[in-house]
Amino acid sequence: MYEKIFKEIVSMMHHDYAGYTDKKGWDNPEFYEKEIQVLENRNELTPLKFVDLVQDYLLDFKDPHLFFNLTEPEQEVDHGFRARRYQDKLFVTSLSGETRLTPGDAILSLDHIPVQELAETHRRELMENKAEREDWRQVIPKYLTAQIEEMSGNTRTLDLRKYRKSEYVPQHTVQQVDDHTLLMTLTDFFDPTPINGLLETYQEELENSRNLIIDVRRNLGGSTLSYKQLEKYLFPEGSNQVDFSFYHMKVNCTERNADLIIKSIEDELDHVDDESYRNALMEWKEQTWEKHRGKGFVSFEEDSSDSDYMVTGQPFPENIIVLIDNYCGSAGDIFAYLCKQSPKVTMIGRPTMGVNDYSNLSEMVWDHQFKLMYATSRLTQLDSREQNAEQGIRPDVYIPWTPEHIHQDQDMEKALAMLVTDAL
Repeated sequence: MYEKIFKEIVSMMHHDYAGYTDKKGWDNPEFYEKEIQVLENRNELTPLKFVDLVQDYLLDFKDPHLFFNLTEPEQEVDHGFRARRYQDKLFVTSLSGETRLTPGDAILSLDHIPVQELAETHRRELMENKAEREDWRQVIPKYLTAQIEEMSGNTRTLDLRKYRKSEYVPQHTVQQVDDHTLLMTLTDFFDPTPINGLLETYQEELENSRNLIIDVRRNLGGSTLSYKQLEKYLFPEGSNQVDFSFYHMKVNCTERNADLIIKSIEDELDHVDDESYRNALMEWKEQTWEKHRGKGFVSFEEDSSDSDYMVTGQPFPENIIVLIDNYCGSAGDIFAYLCKQSPKVTMIGRPTMGVNDYSNLSEMVWDHQFKLMYATSRLTQLDSREQNAEQGIRPDVYIPWTPEHIHQDQDMEKALAMLVTDAL
C-alpha cells in the first residue's frame, strides 16, 4: 500500500505540482522507494514513519508551501513547544504540551550538538539563512535530549518527549486599546464568515475610530476572498487602484489538478452563504479549471481583472498599522502585499513568510489517512527574479526578533508609540 501511494506522490510532483519544471531533477525518489520497500518487507513501516519519509522526500523541492500529513490531527505528535533561534541559542517561545519548560528558557544543544552547528547541519529542513526566520519543528523531534539554560541561568539536561499535537484554535477578535485605537487579530483567512461577523459587529467602532492595528503575525493563510469585506477600511476614501502585477501567475491545469480543485470548490460551495464569495468561487471553477482543463500552464491574468483591481476606501480609520512576521504566509502574504499599497497603512515587524512563489494548493487524500497538499500555480516573476531575492513582504518599520519579544510585545509598543506621536 505504502509503495503505491508513494509512487503516486512522485507522479504528482513530476507532473501536477506547479514547480515541476523549475525543480526537475532536484528529488531522489528511488532512494525513498527502496527505503519504503525494505521497511514494508520487515513490517516496520507505520503511518507516522511513512509520513516522516515522505516529508523528507519533499524537502528536496525546497518549498515551504508543500505538506504531507495524516488526515486525523489527533494522530499527529510534536515536541510540545515552539522555539526560535537568536544567535547561538534556541529560545522557547510557547508551550503546547511540554510542562517542564518555561517560555524564555534557552536550548543550548541537542544530543550535545551546539545549536549553531545544528543550524548548519539542518539547513535543508530550515530552508532559511536568517535565524529569526528558521522553522525548527522538523528538526527538534530528531533528537533525544536538550541542554536547557533556564532564565535563572541554571543549566540542565532534558529528555525530549512527544506529545499529541495541539488542536488549532482560530482567533478573530477586535479589542479596544484606547479611546482612539482598535486592535484586530486575525490568525487565518480560512473562511469569510468570522471576519465578516467582526466587521458587522464592530462596524460603528471601525467607522468612528481614528486608529486601527491589525495583527496578522501568526496568520495561517487561507483564501484572499475571506478578507474582501475588510479591504474598504484599509484604503483612503474614494477609488483606489491596486497593482497586483507582483502576483501574476500561471496555473497548471492538468486533468488531475482540475478534478481535485473542482471537487474542493464544490465542497466549499455547499456551506458558503456569502454571495460575493460564492460568485468568486464559481468564477474560479468555471473560468480557470473547467475552461482550461488538461491544457497545462495557463496564464491566470488572461481571465482575471486583478491587474486593474479597485478598492473603494473609507475615511476611517485614518491610521492603520499592520503587524507582520514570518509566521504570516500564503493568503497572509497577499494581505500584507495589499496593505503595503495603501498610503494610510504602516507595516511593523519582520518580513512575511513569502511562500506564494507556488500557491493555490490542491489536496489529495489516500485511504482517509494521508493528505498531500501541493501548489498548482506559480508566479511568472520567477522567470526573471534574482535567484537569492529576499522572501516575503517587507515591513516599513523592521524590528529584529530578540528573546525580549517573548515577554514584551515590542511590535505593539512601537505601533502605539507611533500612533500617539503621530509619527505615521
